[in-house]
Amino acid sequence: MTRWLDPEEQRTWRAYVAASRALMETLDRDLQRDAGMPHAYYEILVRLSEAPQRRMRMSELATLTTSSRSRLSHAAARLEAAGWIRREDCPTDRRGQLAVLTDSGFATLQAAAPGHVAGVRRHLFDALSPEQVEQLRRISETLRDHLGVS
Repeated sequence: MTRWLDPEEQRTWRAYVAASRALMETLDRDLQRDAGMPHAYYEILVRLSEAPQRRMRMSELATLTTSSRSRLSHAAARLEAAGWIRREDCPTDRRGQLAVLTDSGFATLQAAAPGHVAGVRRHLFDALSPEQVEQLRRISETLRDHLGVS
């Protein structure tokens, strides 16, 4: 038997979906305008910048960015064409590949980061009280853990 959403749950669900979608679309639009890249590419560069020696297995990068391997491979080809990453064969597994953040990619990330952080602050944190920020963090961590994502 289906457990339908009551009116308050429906209102909460729709507000959550609308706010999440609008926030990500706004941040994506800002990154496109200011840095010439979509948010998905920015996230790939961030993940690589935080990895040891700025390199990571493509399969791990796909998991961390919640991308399919084919979607990540397509993004990697575009990032490689821009000179922001390079792909290398994995020395421990002939089937695997590593994504490596280039110096040019790191410089691009450094140039894009201040504007992106300002957008996150302006569109998310500035709209919330400190108590709401804490609640949002706790709720987000609960959902992240429940859904099994990193």
